[in-house]
Amino acid sequence: MFDKILIANRGEIALRVIRACREMGIQSVAVHSTTDADAMHVRMADESVCVGPPSSTDSYLSMPAIISACEITGAQAIHPGYGFLSENASFVQMLEDHGITFIGPTAEHIRIMGDKITAKETAKSLGIPVVPGSEGGVEDMDQAREVASEIGYPVIIKATAGGGGRGMKVAADETALEVAFRTARSEAKAAFGNADVYIEKYLQKPRHIEIQVFGDGKGSAVHLGERDCSLQRRHQKVLEEAPGPSITPEERARIGKICADAVATINYAGAGTVEFLYEDGEFYFIEMNTRLQVEHPVTEAVFGVDLVRQQILVAAGKEMEFTQDDLQLNGHAIEVRINAEKVPGFTPSPGRVTQYHAPGGLGVRMDSAIYDGYRIPPYYDSLIGKLIVHGRDRPEALARLSRALGELIVDGIDTTVPLFHELLAEPDIQSGNYSIHWLERWLDKHYG
Repeated sequence: MFDKILIANRGEIALRVIRACREMGIQSVAVHSTTDADAMHVRMADESVCVGPPSSTDSYLSMPAIISACEITGAQAIHPGYGFLSENASFVQMLEDHGITFIGPTAEHIRIMGDKITAKETAKSLGIPVVPGSEGGVEDMDQAREVASEIGYPVIIKATAGGGGRGMKVAADETALEVAFRTARSEAKAAFGNADVYIEKYLQKPRHIEIQVFGDGKGSAVHLGERDCSLQRRHQKVLEEAPGPSITPEERARIGKICADAVATINYAGAGTVEFLYEDGEFYFIEMNTRLQVEHPVTEAVFGVDLVRQQILVAAGKEMEFTQDDLQLNGHAIEVRINAEKVPGFTPSPGRVTQYHAPGGLGVRMDSAIYDGYRIPPYYDSLIGKLIVHGRDRPEALARLSRALGELIVDGIDTTVPLFHELLAEPDIQSGNYSIHWLERWLDKHYG
């Protein structure tokens, strides 16, 4: 087992990893930018190293600085959290070259799944159902028209190197196709330095369902059910729950086994998430995230496992602490993402937190790195916390979420908490009857 782990991240996910390390008797090293010198993850770690100025490019994304921090402190492994360098195959390769263990999958697996076209082809070859679309990249309008005509409108054009909704455009018919195609390529080039796009069938009212998988890197893998992440704004998740309100036990077992068998076949190591669009009883592969997800706590709640602990064990060459038969679904969990943003415009709201009180009680977990007097910097993602609740069933989880939101106090800045108070009053949210398009339509109706 490792003696010391460096966490190449910040905020609540860095705290999450530090806590797992402490429970396992492992020393933790925090890295931070100059603006994060007083951040909670720096205060809670056993050691800390400044890796650069406020800009993430020069600090949290600086591979030489992070590797130097490992060598200075003697850390044997790096946990990347999510975002930043968590899915950077070049970084993983660089760590291997320096004899530092990456707590996650191999560089090869990250590379395969990082390109959307390669990922889709790989998923298809492993027996995972995929959305009808182009076999590979689409290079010109003639090819775009041909593909769209074959699979039928509406279609969606996506950047092969995309993420976060950038380089993604919908075309309802052939007239709209040319503008959507050119715009998607232009956005992809600007955001990722790669203009390659592909085309898929655009589903009308799908849900976003993702399957949590975990492999030991030696040919064995399990699945930990699904999460429903359909409540989204501009392809960014707002609320996640497990299990999915629309998924039957039979569907869960079927798609879960397909995903677990697929990652076992390629000797995948650690946590991963296979994401699908789900409509009319059918699953269609979108992508695979080769890292821990922001919403992993809802899976931990309903299965009673510590996914970060398992990541560390597998990276150290140890066995997972459970088999598929050990994993029994228990109750219902919901997570809401608390962002420092002003609703309805969702404009960032950095600044000083004058008062903070975290909710508590049975079945309530608050993952956050803010505190009284903490100044939220303007340089990073606006996520400041995740409120997770667990109940015996979905109605109890919803009631618990409403109660916990009422207890949560974050003064001095604007947050998305008022949005969740409104959403919980909606019949569709109470019943679980929503698709990936529901929230944007609701926002347009209520705020214009």
